[in-house]
Amino acid sequence: MSDAPLLRERLRVATRGSDLALTQTRHIAARLERELGVETELVVLRTTGDRIQDRSLSKIGGKGLFVKEIEEALLDGRADVAVHSAKDVPAAIARGCVIAAHPEREDPRDALCARVRGTTLAGLAPGARVGTGSTRRVALLRALRPDLEIVPLRGNVPTRLRRLEGEDGLDAVILACAGLDRLGLGAHIDERIATDAMLPAVGQGVLALETREGDPWQARIAALEPVEVGHVARAERAFQRTLGGDCSVPLAGFAERTAEGALRFRGLVSSLDGERIVRAEASGRGDEAEAIGRRVAERVLADGGREILAELAAQAEAEAALEDAIDV
Repeated sequence: MSDAPLLRERLRVATRGSDLALTQTRHIAARLERELGVETELVVLRTTGDRIQDRSLSKIGGKGLFVKEIEEALLDGRADVAVHSAKDVPAAIARGCVIAAHPEREDPRDALCARVRGTTLAGLAPGARVGTGSTRRVALLRALRPDLEIVPLRGNVPTRLRRLEGEDGLDAVILACAGLDRLGLGAHIDERIATDAMLPAVGQGVLALETREGDPWQARIAALEPVEVGHVARAERAFQRTLGGDCSVPLAGFAERTAEGALRFRGLVSSLDGERIVRAEASGRGDEAEAIGRRVAERVLADGGREILAELAAQAEAEAALEDAIDV
């Protein structure tokens, strides 16, 4: 009888190479090893979204650019599972792939990090310069504080924080609480902005594990998903799918469990200038999550969201045509 040690299964885990992506992926890899009894190997990929840092995501194809190459690695067999920030996953994922689990959710709120410590959104001086790379945050900031100067912001979390110390005079940056917390940078947060003021992005704070559809790993990884996290994630993604929006559209969708145990979902669509915001909400049982998300999206569309989305699409098409003409 051989005394050779038994070889454990090896699970290849695909991820982006940013500080936050690697931190999240190492945490999930440790869970996979502990809970599934496997060995993990990280497959670090540089996506199109990572390579292009000098243009707005909404101008170059949306947040799907952060997952395209990772999905290709799943489909061609270089990786078995991918770890994403759920808010980076587009409404439509690659054919042959599936979101197998949403293993956890951190604080879903937006964070204000200020140059002068202790400053809040309401306490920013008129005309203060605030950095963000999100169309949703831009629109909601303009609705709340039209006096602020909004400055485009790209780069990883530490890079964005360093902009407060730079020479471009930023008074504050808006980031996600979850990313800062996961990186151990929560002490830089001066205000965790209430969801009533700034409704979070779909999937903000949630992690998503993607596999090949029908792969044996799909069912095993699904065991990592807590029931309540699955409910909120499915409500939010159903809202996003029904609207058909991506990061070029100022939309927000947030599901949460109420004190009474119901699943409450709030969603909105805004014009880019924040002057028109269409909101809706609904509540129900957790096992109705997808139906609740669709219902809120349908109300938003019926109450004026459809017109806003059509205008945004026309504007994006016109800007794309102008860029093509300039490039000729």
